[in-house]
Amino acid sequence: MFPQRLDSSIAYGIAQAMMDGFNRHYQLFREESAKAKQRFERQDWHGQQRAQRERIEFYDLRVKECSARLESEFRASQQSPDIWQQVKLHYIGLLVDHFQPELAETFFNSVTTKILDRSYFQNEFIFVRPAVSTEYIESDEPDAAPTYRAWYPTLENLHDTIVQILGHFKLECPFENLNRDADDVLRNVRQRLDQMVLRANFQVQVLNSLFYRNKAAYVVGKVINGFAELPFALPLLHNEQGQLVIDAALFGEDDFLMLFSFARAYFMVDMHIPSAYVQFLRSLMPRKPRAEIYNALGLAKQGKTLFYRDLLYHQRHSTDKFRIAPGIKGMVMLVFDQPSFPFVFKVIKDFYPPQKDTTREQIQGKYLLVKRHDRVGRMADTLEYSNVAFPRERFEDELIEEIQKYAPSQIEINTRPDNGKQEVVIRHAYIERRMIPLNIYLQETFDTGLDEPRAKVQMERAVIEYGNAIKDLVAANIFPGDMLWKNFGVTRHGKVVFYDYDEIEYITDCQFRRVPPPRNEEDELSGDIWYHVGPRDVFPETFGPFLLGNPAVRDVFMRHHADLLDAGFWQSHQEKIRAGHVHDVFPYEADKRFEVQRAALNELSE
Repeated sequence: MFPQRLDSSIAYGIAQAMMDGFNRHYQLFREESAKAKQRFERQDWHGQQRAQRERIEFYDLRVKECSARLESEFRASQQSPDIWQQVKLHYIGLLVDHFQPELAETFFNSVTTKILDRSYFQNEFIFVRPAVSTEYIESDEPDAAPTYRAWYPTLENLHDTIVQILGHFKLECPFENLNRDADDVLRNVRQRLDQMVLRANFQVQVLNSLFYRNKAAYVVGKVINGFAELPFALPLLHNEQGQLVIDAALFGEDDFLMLFSFARAYFMVDMHIPSAYVQFLRSLMPRKPRAEIYNALGLAKQGKTLFYRDLLYHQRHSTDKFRIAPGIKGMVMLVFDQPSFPFVFKVIKDFYPPQKDTTREQIQGKYLLVKRHDRVGRMADTLEYSNVAFPRERFEDELIEEIQKYAPSQIEINTRPDNGKQEVVIRHAYIERRMIPLNIYLQETFDTGLDEPRAKVQMERAVIEYGNAIKDLVAANIFPGDMLWKNFGVTRHGKVVFYDYDEIEYITDCQFRRVPPPRNEEDELSGDIWYHVGPRDVFPETFGPFLLGNPAVRDVFMRHHADLLDAGFWQSHQEKIRAGHVHDVFPYEADKRFEVQRAALNELSE
């Protein structure tokens, strides 16, 4: 439905107003991201966390502002389909030579779908597919910095090159000992380069902005030699004296997948051309979907757009049906998936058993809390969608019956007027990457038999990781609420991640108590609770009976994480958090830290 003419001043005005709205949004987004450098230099960790939370809300605020302006100035919702088709074409014209065209298209879609009634809406009004390419975008402004810079060292002067790279970022605080840290980086690099013949194109490429998250800043780049590329990241931290140190050297795709995990908070990065950053990062992580990279950079709406396009593409090239997800059914969420697609879909039920004293609004609030919070690698990020339509024939009948029984308000089955086929509309859903539920993961080891060495190692690693996950959550001021194995999942890297958020609380909002001694023999023998339990009272010593029924699991847990059953452990962390302490949680193993490596080398030399 291409318009016959392009002559509406109203259409052009709407398009220009939308572009103004997007430009304002990205300007504010970029300004807030750029301030991360100053907050890092000042060690303003609470300010960094606050900025991360507030930045998430920027997009929706700007969409509301823009929608209100369009309605006030142009009565946008009352304009004809011909006008709206012209709006889109005028907008495409404004995207020529734009530096964030893909983000601007997504903003256009958000505003348009907010303004237009669903019954009136047509796909021709929005960007179902991108209209403008993001390849080879680069600013030609005289003072514009390139996306990345290249250095051309030799092995002999690689140490000096590392020092130059760190100096390029012009951090205002001094390094404790940059030469020592450069030596540590060089030692790790040489372990990977010593067996290589240096080719004519040997170079180091480094992205122009540091990547800020929590208490760290990361130098991100790659070493190129011939046809080989080696991704690397250098985390920068402050020592106790406020001086900078290079804490580690991360190499290879696996390290990067952990660093950019969907279970971590978004980075603050000052990007003039975000698509160029995504392209560079994709070269370091070719298995990482572009949607997740945009998410990691704080551009969640673009991540949603790309994910939805990937989903539609997958539906077109697959034949399997959506089904009830395997595993123990939840009391609050109804979960379904498609075997061929590595994500699960969650719908909040309309009613819950008596022991679940909650509401839909409260559950949605918990999911929003997680999105805004530092997820420390232990809480899965979720994508949230409303009114998502699928062909009815792609749903198993059992799944339809399940949704109609437990969440009837969340499903609508319509007949499409254009082709007469039935479609299923899910009113509100959360989507997250599929993991193996921890209870199933452990059961696999029991089924194999713990006398099998591999099964025993798998079980032990899972239990240790489970405890580590809880301790990382505690460090981030999060109490999981429901700590059962089924509420945790195992990623492809073997990390244990929490994903059931309906009972989470801030650690500082809980009352951790020891079970009082029984008043008499009758209390001791009754099996009933003889003491008062408040709404946020938690008794850690009672976790054991629910978690540690298997003797082998109990043995591993008590050797590594017995402190989790002690109220004192939780209370001490409460005190630290209330005192303003922000814990360090590292997205890499301890043996990668230079201070650990130096200690090990000293032991060998002695």
